[in-house]
Amino acid sequence: MRKKRIAVLGAGPAGAAAALGLVRLGYQVTVISDWRRFNAIEGTSERVLQALRGIGLRRASEAAIPAPNRQVLWAGQRSLRNREWLLERPVFDRALRDDLHQADIEVIEARVLAVHQVHPDQLSLALDGAGDLDVDFVVDARGRQAPQSAEAARGPETLSLLCRWRGQAGEAASAAESLDSGWCWLARLPNGEQYWQWTLDARHMAMPGRAQLTAWCAERRAATQLAAEFFAEDPGAAVELRARSSTCTLASDLCGDRTIRVGDAAMAVDPLSGNGIFQSLSSALQAPAVINTVLQYPADAPLAQAFHRRRVTELFYRFARLGRDFYAQVEAAPEQSFWRERQRWPDDRQTHMPVTPEAVTTDWAPVVAGDRISQARVVITPDQPLGIWHLNGVELAPVVEALREQSWEQVLAQLQPAQRGAVAGWLQTLGYGPDTGVSGRSVTP
Repeated sequence: MRKKRIAVLGAGPAGAAAALGLVRLGYQVTVISDWRRFNAIEGTSERVLQALRGIGLRRASEAAIPAPNRQVLWAGQRSLRNREWLLERPVFDRALRDDLHQADIEVIEARVLAVHQVHPDQLSLALDGAGDLDVDFVVDARGRQAPQSAEAARGPETLSLLCRWRGQAGEAASAAESLDSGWCWLARLPNGEQYWQWTLDARHMAMPGRAQLTAWCAERRAATQLAAEFFAEDPGAAVELRARSSTCTLASDLCGDRTIRVGDAAMAVDPLSGNGIFQSLSSALQAPAVINTVLQYPADAPLAQAFHRRRVTELFYRFARLGRDFYAQVEAAPEQSFWRERQRWPDDRQTHMPVTPEAVTTDWAPVVAGDRISQARVVITPDQPLGIWHLNGVELAPVVEALREQSWEQVLAQLQPAQRGAVAGWLQTLGYGPDTGVSGRSVTP
């Protein structure tokens, strides 16, 4: 029987993660990507690097450069925040491709011009610089550059101006500073690469034309307190500059019968949330099971598609609220529209909802079960509305349901000794314990 062929558009973290997962499920995978046009520097966390290693993107994780604790000057207050790892994107992108080649995944260096549906079960890709490619399914992981037919949600219009130049070699470092008109992120690499990114309102009244942007950024950089301390010398307007959108977006066409969006092509978050690569991986890691369900278990395709849409949407709003909470740390004056607008978007709902046993329910919900999406009983809380299935090898819904009829001690005694500590700790975060009087309710029997 012919292996179904899947095209992954984009070789960033989301595309690479989805490609590896699909190969492990037995699909023939071709990754199509052209090279990034601007040599950006990005920050990431140890958690993301661990995730990359766990997926099989070891070379990509090793491209990260450790930096000391990040310097922060926010709302006039100085602090040192968590350690940040720096990624020079050309090096990181090459490492991602090396990981794909190591897994015997075909990578075509080309740009996708169009995607045509030539048959209900087949798509044809028109490529710039290569012949057409017929495939059974398409994973769009082209980031913010992915074409969108419509958006389900869009945040305040936000622009990032990226300035890069070569300075003195030295220790890697990163910093962040809030400004009246936005905020900036600063980075230095050991090879002397210097980076200053200013994120501001895309409708900034004083923004000049493209020809004057480098001089405008130099003027703004010279007026900031942290930049003068961070960079040994400032190049003025002699920088490589790139402008790109940083607006939060949620696509409406997240999953169809032959296409799926992952990473920034599905949802792009505000860089202030600090979760760019992490959220990209989150949607990409569930995609192989969704695709496999659509192709191999068509009766469950609607369940799988709804699962992907809801998970991505919930993640989008969670990260949007995290960004809102960071913006709220600045006490904005009435005229500081950049801050005031983002302190109110997307809504006023708490990022982390308080949980008590009375608010805990159990119900059926779609979950990733091995290589497919199926239904299982999960525990639903105000903070986890999509449900939690298992922990440390223990399905949690039966544990919560047992607490309605049995004592705390009796329920924990039924678990393996190695499982009790983790499950008991999780239950206590929900308000359960030896003296719990109320044990929640079930939505459906």
